[in-house]
Amino acid sequence: MTYEKNDDLALDCLLLAGQIMMESGAETYRVEDTMLRMARSQNLDAQSYVTPTGIILSLGEQQKTKIISISNRITDLHKIAKVNNISRKLTLKIITLEEAYDQLRMVQKTNYFLPIWLQILMSAVSSACFLILFRGVWSDMPAAFLAGGAGYLALLAIQHVSKVKFFSEFFASFIVALVAFFAVRFGFGYELDKIIISGVMPLVPGILITNAVRDLMAGHLTAGIAKGTEAFLTAFAIGSGVAVVVVFH
Repeated sequence: MTYEKNDDLALDCLLLAGQIMMESGAETYRVEDTMLRMARSQNLDAQSYVTPTGIILSLGEQQKTKIISISNRITDLHKIAKVNNISRKLTLKIITLEEAYDQLRMVQKTNYFLPIWLQILMSAVSSACFLILFRGVWSDMPAAFLAGGAGYLALLAIQHVSKVKFFSEFFASFIVALVAFFAVRFGFGYELDKIIISGVMPLVPGILITNAVRDLMAGHLTAGIAKGTEAFLTAFAIGSGVAVVVVFH
């Protein structure tokens, strides 16, 4: 009975680690490597199959196999670092399997994101900084600041109402372009294109594109293609939102 309970705990612990990492935007090969290292530390011959939408984990032919679905995916590098740290401590025998599982559950429950107002502020500040990187004029910084903040606010608002990622990104980029257009129209900005490009930069799926390429290079073709497709849809949504304003202005 104890042997079965240990196996169940190991399965739950490994799956929880993989789930947190996948939901936080980790690369597929990193998730598999972390889970297998944790399994080897417990003398378990585990096999895993990880995709962006689910994880299959088995402890062997004669042992149990469990499947978990991944429905939500965000970018939270702090949680990934936390899981990696727990994995290292378990591998080095600093903590037990039970302690690792408890710590993972705490990481899963904790929200490490900054307050909403600070996220919006940082999005606005980064947009203004991107304007200078794109060789825009300094007088356009207030317009880029406002467009970036308004776009990210729209993104969070639509995400709260709808779980369809395409719509939130489309309306966010639409708001960015709309704010930029009115800023130029009323004389608060001069270069419409650079204001729009700077404003949508916080929406660009840079980490998603990077992970797709890294998964493809690591041989995880299914995950790489899936993430690449998701990144393409995000880019298409951003471009569509901007195009609506640019075409009809």
